[in-house]
Amino acid sequence: MFLQLKLAFKRHHIKSIIKENPSLFYLAKWLILCSIIGISVGTASAFFLWSLNWVTDFRESHLWLLALLPIGGLLVGLLYHYYGKSVETGNNLLINTIHEPQNSKTIPFKMAPMVLLGTLVTHLFGGSAGREGTALQMAGAISDQFSRPFGLHAFDRKILIIASISAGFGSVFGTPLSGAIFALEVFIIGKMSYDAIFPAFAAGIIAHITTLSWHTPHTHYHIPELPNLTGLTVIYSIVAGIAFGLTAMLFSKATFATTKVFKTIHFAPLRPFVGGIIVSILLWFLGKSTFAGLGIPTIVQSFDTQLPYYDFAIKMLLTILTISAGFKGGEVTPLFFIGATLGNALSLFIPLPMGLLAGMGFVAVFAGATNTPLACMVMGIELFGGECGIYVAIACIVSYMISGHNSIYRSQMIGEPKHFIFSKLRGKRLHEI
Repeated sequence: MFLQLKLAFKRHHIKSIIKENPSLFYLAKWLILCSIIGISVGTASAFFLWSLNWVTDFRESHLWLLALLPIGGLLVGLLYHYYGKSVETGNNLLINTIHEPQNSKTIPFKMAPMVLLGTLVTHLFGGSAGREGTALQMAGAISDQFSRPFGLHAFDRKILIIASISAGFGSVFGTPLSGAIFALEVFIIGKMSYDAIFPAFAAGIIAHITTLSWHTPHTHYHIPELPNLTGLTVIYSIVAGIAFGLTAMLFSKATFATTKVFKTIHFAPLRPFVGGIIVSILLWFLGKSTFAGLGIPTIVQSFDTQLPYYDFAIKMLLTILTISAGFKGGEVTPLFFIGATLGNALSLFIPLPMGLLAGMGFVAVFAGATNTPLACMVMGIELFGGECGIYVAIACIVSYMISGHNSIYRSQMIGEPKHFIFSKLRGKRLHEI
């Protein structure tokens, strides 16, 4: 009897504490959940990055593998056709779950191993793809498995998916702050969900620390020279931002149009097979593997070495073909490549330092193609240092405005249109426009 009274008193006491300190309960609840998410996703990202480095090194030592890209695409296409139709929409499935958490089923866990395998195959055989799509999908699939055990209702589930995106993005690129802002910014254009601000940052930071604890390497970039800030350098930055925004818009539109062309092939597994043939022929014609896979060595070079002015266009073409055909991976690292090499080329015409233009393009093309200018500003500062912040901000903002209502993520919803004349688009998803 005494024990029952004691337990009842404790329960009443705990309820009183929660009622009087709801913020404290919120912080404790999400700190526990985000620790679980961060450790799980950070570990998965570390494994993915190590695996990706291994297959990239193996491919570079055995360049004959580039000829097998069509076969790799066919095998992955067959895998998704027969076993993965519920997860083939990838990142758009995550965004749709955020928009309608109450109507969406739990994201199948199989999304994680399938996209991991598909991405490794893409990179092993030289497809031009990235890694963010894989990181986000693995993170979302892993994290959503905790929704039911923890009894999360729809709103909490939405926050959970946002936190998982932050964890995946921040850990795979080594940029936890921009990863958190990206997660808050990406699903609805022009608005941010501040209800998820603590979980997003907590999950991103914990995942980043976890990935580092596995001694996982991240690429470091350096802008060698920065000019004094003047009215003229601001104008030059705006001009560069316009070029980056137009490139982002072209990439998004061309990817969407090319995807429609590939969908005329009714048997889906044949799409990456045909796309793989085209990409393999182009790589053979180019005679080098510079444009295969992530292309990180070229990105690093673009900060201090004058590259051929057309490199960005070649990478854009190969990435559009690879992604549109149905290969797995993502578009973000290729967008880094496209932006950095475009900035490198613009240094021939715009009197700003080559490294600065490469850094501006690195994040600004990404900003325009994903409608996430704030995340990209912070990413520029995280990667290149705070001294370049104003230049990066100008490029990202201008690119975002110039790119229009286009995106590599077709399930993004327009919260606030980029211009008042488009107010009728408010509340629509990009694939509905």
